[in-house]
Amino acid sequence: MDFKKFADLIMIEQTTFALPFAYIGILFAGGGSLSQWLWATVALVAARTAGMSFNRVLDAGIDAENPRTADRLIPRGEVSRFSVWSMGIGFSVMLIFAAYMLNTLVFHLSFAAVAMLFSYSLFKRFSSTSHFYLGMVEAAAPIGGYLAVTGSFEMLAFLPGAAIFFWIAGVDILYAVQDIEFDKSRGLHSIPVRIGKERSLTLSAFCYTLSIAALIFAGYAGDMTSLYWISLIAVAGIFLRQQGLAQRDSTPYEDRIKQVFAINRFVSPAIFIGTLADVLARLYL
Repeated sequence: MDFKKFADLIMIEQTTFALPFAYIGILFAGGGSLSQWLWATVALVAARTAGMSFNRVLDAGIDAENPRTADRLIPRGEVSRFSVWSMGIGFSVMLIFAAYMLNTLVFHLSFAAVAMLFSYSLFKRFSSTSHFYLGMVEAAAPIGGYLAVTGSFEMLAFLPGAAIFFWIAGVDILYAVQDIEFDKSRGLHSIPVRIGKERSLTLSAFCYTLSIAALIFAGYAGDMTSLYWISLIAVAGIFLRQQGLAQRDSTPYEDRIKQVFAINRFVSPAIFIGTLADVLARLYL
């Protein structure tokens, strides 16, 4: 598989979007060492690649039937299932090794992380809670980043995780709205299928509100200063814009959801930059 196909398969641009998740946890834990940043980066990249590989191969049949996803590489026959399975397993091993290089607690938890990465794609076959399961998978990144530094569970580890959990669940609900009819026809489960479009949009907005609340609590718990709070204002602005786009009926929903995801990639960098600037200011000013 050449790099272009590899990048397309795992949506490599979203790996860079996900990296700040782990870094936020490291910063809330005090900053960590260079080696902890390195191995946390390896672990996050490996986890993201393994998760996307499992998703693509497990959902290949569904993707082939959905007009929106039928042009993905496996349905088109450009990449074999065997090669994608191999990639998922190989990067899972890389994740476990990176966790081993961090500390014992993270190493033990890495096996549960691999199980979550594999099982996420199966959830929509029997439960509408898949959006929240995905949120839990993504929330493991900041929690893992915190544990990579401290090696122990503390309440502060879970507040950034809660923010990621509710944000990802909320945006995934918005994403699933566009597949309501297809999911119904194939017996797949989702919040939009279960409660309808309008109530799904309301639930998504509530999830976004809880995400902001978790970031506020994290800021107070971590004694963050003005630089963090400025970034939080920027995140709140992005959230409001996303929800406004989703709620507007003047253009087709598929077009609006593309705009939602176009600005969604700025959320984690905004939180990360504000947190990093705050930590550096307290260390050197």
